[in-house]
Amino acid sequence: MDRGVAEVGLSDAGRVREWLAEAERNPAGLPDAGYIALLHADGSELERLCELADALRQRTVGDALTYVVNRNLDTAVVSGSAARERLAALVSEAHALGATEICMQGPLPADSDDDYLALIAAITETAPLHLHAFRPEELLDGAARRALPLDEFLSRAKDSGLGSVPGTGARILDDDVRARLKGSPDLPVSRWVEVIETAHRAGLTSTSTMVYGHVETPAQQVAHLRLLADIQDRTGGFTEFIAMPMVPVTAASGFVDPVVPEALRRQTRAVHAVARLLLHGRIDNIQAAWPRLGLTMAVELLRGGANDLGGLLLDGRLAPESGPEAGLSLTVTDVDRIAAELGRSLRRRTTRYGHA
Repeated sequence: MDRGVAEVGLSDAGRVREWLAEAERNPAGLPDAGYIALLHADGSELERLCELADALRQRTVGDALTYVVNRNLDTAVVSGSAARERLAALVSEAHALGATEICMQGPLPADSDDDYLALIAAITETAPLHLHAFRPEELLDGAARRALPLDEFLSRAKDSGLGSVPGTGARILDDDVRARLKGSPDLPVSRWVEVIETAHRAGLTSTSTMVYGHVETPAQQVAHLRLLADIQDRTGGFTEFIAMPMVPVTAASGFVDPVVPEALRRQTRAVHAVARLLLHGRIDNIQAAWPRLGLTMAVELLRGGANDLGGLLLDGRLAPESGPEAGLSLTVTDVDRIAAELGRSLRRRTTRYGHA
């Protein structure tokens, strides 16, 4: 039993059951206290929570297991005039392997002779791929390098071929937590929200994320989800929600079938199920982050409210080390096997969840 369950206590299991009954009637309409209680669910109450979330998943998006064929590139590895030929080869290889998306994160090195807009154009002019790139901090860096207001920089980035941006850097959207986690250079919450909403207004969709399992409380997790829901109400720009543990389980034990500590397993299942409930009607797609949790845990989440497996993260042969998650790659055979195990159909999607 983890610390969060101990805080609630066994005598509160009945209260969790009451909130489960209410969530069945009105999944997105509970008060904060209800979702906080559900985040503590364990045992039979956790099983019921996950069953409720999965039934809601089925009603919302159906039974198709979705995935995208993509390749990760590290900005620092592929940027610079000297790397243009290599970059073009990597993008062309990804396209030849069936990718529909290039995902790129990381800032340009301070001494780089490159430019974010030129880098975007170099990728999108090489092959007809969707470019999903640049976290809020990097978007601000790009605007500063061009001495442009953020909205104008984003408009130019979109015109150059940028299709969407990662909603990463969110971690937990609470300034006190962010200061404790990193001793600060995370963007203040208000600035992170401003950048994401500006990107949405520019016509760029984004993912939404939460990194959990450190110093934050269940109440702060719920507040984070509430803020994402509020942003979605204002902009409609989030395509999916991705929850990731602070420390990747796969880092130490391999990604196929790592041992997930029981306390983290319980928390992970509860977080994904509660996200499905609270975000219902706003963010339809819940992704299982297999690169962080391994495939076995991802399959468990796909039985508890998640509907998407994310990207295959193709390595290719020219330079597998060019992506930040090199070595973590799935095949279509892998996802086909998972869909069969779940008894679901399989649908290859685009970045924005259209049919590929």
